[in-house]
Amino acid sequence: MSRRASATTHLPIPAERAWDLVTDVRNHARWVPFTRIDAPHPLRVGDRFSAATGPAGSLHRLALVDRMEVTATTSPTTAPPAPGRAVYRKLGPVLLGGAEVLVEPAGPDASDVTWVEDIHLRGLPRWAVAWISRPLATLMVRGALRKVRAEVAAGVGNRR
Repeated sequence: MSRRASATTHLPIPAERAWDLVTDVRNHARWVPFTRIDAPHPLRVGDRFSAATGPAGSLHRLALVDRMEVTATTSPTTAPPAPGRAVYRKLGPVLLGGAEVLVEPAGPDASDVTWVEDIHLRGLPRWAVAWISRPLATLMVRGALRKVRAEVAAGVGNRR
């Protein structure tokens, strides 16, 4: 069984707009429950940011802090069609692994977005937590992309 959790959705907006929407990680706070993001915008390779998930998405002692670094970013293009890819490395203190967002043009006015998470816990073997981390991460990315799709349908993702 793969350790990676992933989900894909189709959006009726151009790849460049989808890219702007999903790679602005500050938006993720709207899509991942109880999460707050502290990040600069736009993110560039080498930038670091934090996401805190917990009571009210705060940095409360019960929150799970996910510190990440951007390790790669390539915007999508429609002519010629080429996917965009953003890669994030999880730095701890608890969560390690990585995340990846792919945005592929699906015509001039549509795109496919894939969100991938590979999460493990510091100090524990990957296999020891994969049985729970993968299903939880899959639920998280599916739910997040469902909210992205709803925002786009409501016109949020169509604004520039």
